Amino acid sequence: MAAKLKAGGDSQYDVVIPSSYYVPELADEGLIQPIDHSQIPNFKNLYPKFQNPDYDPGDKYSMPYQWGTTGIVYDPAKIANPGTGWGILFDPKVNPNYPFVLPKGEGRDQIGAACAYLGYGFNCSQESQWLTAAKLIEQTKARSNFAGFVDETPARDEMKSGLIAASMAYNGDIATCYADGSCPKLKFYLPAEGSEIWVDTMAIPAHAPNPQLALEFINYILDAAHGADLSNFNEYASPNQAAQPMLTGIMASELIDPTPAQMQNLQFLAPLRGAQYKLFNQIWTSVLQ
Repeated sequence: MAAKLKAGGDSQYDVVIPSSYYVPELADEGLIQPIDHSQIPNFKNLYPKFQNPDYDPGDKYSMPYQWGTTGIVYDPAKIANPGTGWGILFDPKVNPNYPFVLPKGEGRDQIGAACAYLGYGFNCSQESQWLTAAKLIEQTKARSNFAGFVDETPARDEMKSGLIAASMAYNGDIATCYADGSCPKLKFYLPAEGSEIWVDTMAIPAHAPNPQLALEFINYILDAAHGADLSNFNEYASPNQAAQPMLTGIMASELIDPTPAQMQNLQFLAPLRGAQYKLFNQIWTSVLQ
């Protein structure tokens, strides 16, 4: 998405869906425009916790679309005792034999997970912590049962086929395969050392061809009934408080709506900007090489 916007896509699309932690970077680079709140009356439908977020104070550039959590999915027929944390990925003693993967992605979840495992917290922000976490991931790459970098959704599908035994996962991806019956035996949990609560947001590119239509679309999504339809369709949580009575099936489960105790261990990823953002990308790029 970012690559397309930087290549001129900021004048080709009316709405884009950036992850919450990336909104500040897009705003700093002038790739998205401020949102006219007077055109979004359904903003009032959002839960207070999704209004005025740290990643976008005053919701100046973005509106919440859907949200979820990042955790672990594993095959209990192969890994009977995964523990409660990130050790299933980083501790060879927990899984000495069965194939597992890490996402390729942008590195924030991967470095965060390694940091949490090492005791630095999921939202680690110091260069020394990133480098130590990167070293752990490089050691993990060298293990004989590491099966490569595979992002969350395709990793889930590989697990359904029996190719791997553990990976990082989005809760909504697991809800989908629970709902359609394609992965009834797989297990999902949120690591006790901490993990991510994330928001996919709606933003308007700086030179969107139809900015008024974009505002109308965003307001449409924030309507209670339409927000419920969206979440009931794709099994990801809605930030829309007014939509909650219309959510059905697995949408009311703990998988989608974590308990208060679980929420205490979940964090929004802190945005990275400027030199800090470039440094992090350099570290993650070195890990992937």
